[in-house]
Amino acid sequence: MHVPGTAPPSAPAPRENPAATTPAEDPTPNPSEVSGRHARQFGLPVATALVMGNIIGGGIFLLPASVAPYGTVSLVAFGVLTLGAIALALVFGRLAERNPRTGGPYVYAREAFGDFAGFLAAWAYWITTWVSNAALAVAAVGYLDVLIPVGGHRWTACLAALTIQWLPALANFAGTRYVGAVQFVATVLKFVPLLLVAVGGLFFFDPRNLGPFHEGGGSTVGAVSAAAAILLFSYLGVESAAVSAGEVKNARRNVGRATVIGTTGAALVYLLGTLSVFGTVAHDRLVKSTAPFSDAVNAMFGGSWGGWAVALAALVSMTGCLNGWTLLSAQTPYAAARDGLFPAAFGRRQRGVPTFGVAVTVVLASLLTVYNYMSGSAKVFEVLVLVTTFTATVPYLLATAAQIFHLVSGRRERVDRARLVRDAVVAGGAAAFSLWLVAGAGYAAVYQGVLFLFAGVLVYAVMAARRNKAAEGPSHML
Repeated sequence: MHVPGTAPPSAPAPRENPAATTPAEDPTPNPSEVSGRHARQFGLPVATALVMGNIIGGGIFLLPASVAPYGTVSLVAFGVLTLGAIALALVFGRLAERNPRTGGPYVYAREAFGDFAGFLAAWAYWITTWVSNAALAVAAVGYLDVLIPVGGHRWTACLAALTIQWLPALANFAGTRYVGAVQFVATVLKFVPLLLVAVGGLFFFDPRNLGPFHEGGGSTVGAVSAAAAILLFSYLGVESAAVSAGEVKNARRNVGRATVIGTTGAALVYLLGTLSVFGTVAHDRLVKSTAPFSDAVNAMFGGSWGGWAVALAALVSMTGCLNGWTLLSAQTPYAAARDGLFPAAFGRRQRGVPTFGVAVTVVLASLLTVYNYMSGSAKVFEVLVLVTTFTATVPYLLATAAQIFHLVSGRRERVDRARLVRDAVVAGGAAAFSLWLVAGAGYAAVYQGVLFLFAGVLVYAVMAARRNKAAEGPSHML
């Protein structure tokens, strides 16, 4: 007898009681899926680099100037956001211990709540990745223009942005072996100048440069929230190792460690870097700065080479970030396609990489990039970037809800009450952090994001109908 919502014979059938999965089950991909000369599983160092590289993109090079108008109270916002991001990282680590399968939030949501919740998580996360890729490429052109003048003409800048997108995509087409290598090298290279400012700046720190604690009117709480709204996008990516769990060696152990270490490391660089810039660049100058890290390097060592060095670091940072996000953009649709919730083409792998998903993602991001340059308006793109902040919260909230579901239903460790309480507190903090992300995105972004989600509901209806028809077979015609 056919059960509505089950997958067709060609896809792995979902369990009748997904919530009853035990840690003893190992749903990781078959070795044949990730075997081959160009496919290689990630160890803990590369998985950690994937998390850090995806969290730290190019935004850090502008963040100090962006939050400077609020005063040093923005450092409080950084601290609160860091605690929320680490709580979310811990939740992903716990969930990966339970189910170390490629797909991350999608897998956790579907396991706990069924196909529709899983699809929403996969759909929202997929939107987040390809819109973010377009945003990163367009932003990278601004740094490239410092090294090679490309921004003088709109179509030259557009071609440069498309090139920046497609180079990481080619690394993904080459296989996971090259994805990991590019990610690790890019993460190491971009941390050299970042650590130079973050650590070296502490030796040149002058408290007189900090400016007021709370600048402008309104309450301190309001200022923290306003600064946090700008900083929220910078912490997207904490789920990176969980999404690629099927490609991580000893995933039950390493995904959680990579997620927590990578998130903590990224947060430390954020906090130290911003504090150092605040303390080396005069506040009135920092508020107007378009290259705060360049100004910090110039203030520390003199000269005018800081702008060139930071532009190069930002370009490397964004390329590495695009490399990791391109892989993640295909992993969640791959997992959903294997369960019959996305078109079957997304479930094909070559050299360990879901190449069809990579291709579709880079094409969509390229079309969005071209649209951005054709429109001639940055505001349209800014709204789309904020949409990614909202759409990312959908899988975050569903994953957090899955963890709460497992804790309340008693399907976690029953004997260790201390760990149960600790996990409950962490899950509550992660849920609050995710809701704060929604609030920080703003009304317009939430409105646009909901439209994206509703479009996904229509896709789910078509896929569910096809799966039901395939499961019923010829007998449904009788």
